[in-house]
Amino acid sequence: MKLTRIEYSAKDGLARITIANEAKHNSLDATFCAEFAKVSVEVVSDPSIKVILIDAHGKSFCVGGDLDNFLENRHRVQAHVSEMAANFHTATAHLRRALAPVVIAVNGMAAGGGFSLVLNADIAIAKRSARFCAAYTKTGLTPDGGGTWFLPRLVGLQRAFDIFATNPVLTADEAFQLGMVARVVDDDAFSAEVQKLVAQLLAVPDGALGALKQLLRKSAGASLDEQLMNEGIAIGESAARPNTIAGLDEFVARRARKT
Repeated sequence: MKLTRIEYSAKDGLARITIANEAKHNSLDATFCAEFAKVSVEVVSDPSIKVILIDAHGKSFCVGGDLDNFLENRHRVQAHVSEMAANFHTATAHLRRALAPVVIAVNGMAAGGGFSLVLNADIAIAKRSARFCAAYTKTGLTPDGGGTWFLPRLVGLQRAFDIFATNPVLTADEAFQLGMVARVVDDDAFSAEVQKLVAQLLAVPDGALGALKQLLRKSAGASLDEQLMNEGIAIGESAARPNTIAGLDEFVARRARKT
C-alpha cells in the first residue's frame, strides 16, 4: 500500500508515524485509517523498534474525522464509518500492546479521533499552544479510538462524561493537570524537547521499557498481590538479561572508580 496520509520510517530503533494531511488539518478519513492499521502491524512486527513516535505536519495535530468524507458516503455512512473505526481500532490495539513505548508529540489542536489518539500515549508531550477537544457529540457522534476506555481511567467517570458531553477546549496546561499529557513545553523548544525525550528512551537498555509498559498495563486489572507477583517475575527476568548484567557491571565499575 502506498502511503498518502501517513509518513512512516523505521531506523535505529525508532518508528516514526507522521500524520500528513496538512491541507485538511490532519483529519482522519478512510484512507488514513487503513494506512494507520497497516503501519501499526509493521511496527509491532519489527523487534528492532524500541520507541514509537507519532507526530504531525502543520499547525494541527489531528482535528478528528473528515466529515466531508462521511457525507461523501452518506448512502452507506453506517458501514463506511464502522469500517473506518475498525481500522482505527486495529491501530489503537496494536499500539497499546506494542512493547515499545508510544510517544505522541502534540503540536496543535487534537480533537475527535486525534483527542482519543493522544490518550493512548505512554508519554504525550505537547506544545504550550496545543489545544484539546473531544468534539464528538458536537455533531451527534460518539467517541471512538478507545476514548471512553482511556479517559475515565485518567480523570474518573464524572469528569470524562463532562468532557465528552460538553466539549470544553482544554489548554495544554489543563490537559497536563488532568493527566492527559505528561509534559508541556514552550512552542519554541518543542522540537528539541521531543528529540531529547526520544533519545532518552532509546538509550534505556533493551527490554526494560517493554517490561515496564507491560507491568503498568497489568496493574489496571490486578490486585496488589497479583501485581507484586508480576513485579517479582519481571524484575527477575530483567536481571537475567545479558545487557542488564553488562549495565550493572559498568555501573559498579564506574562507582569504584569514583571512590
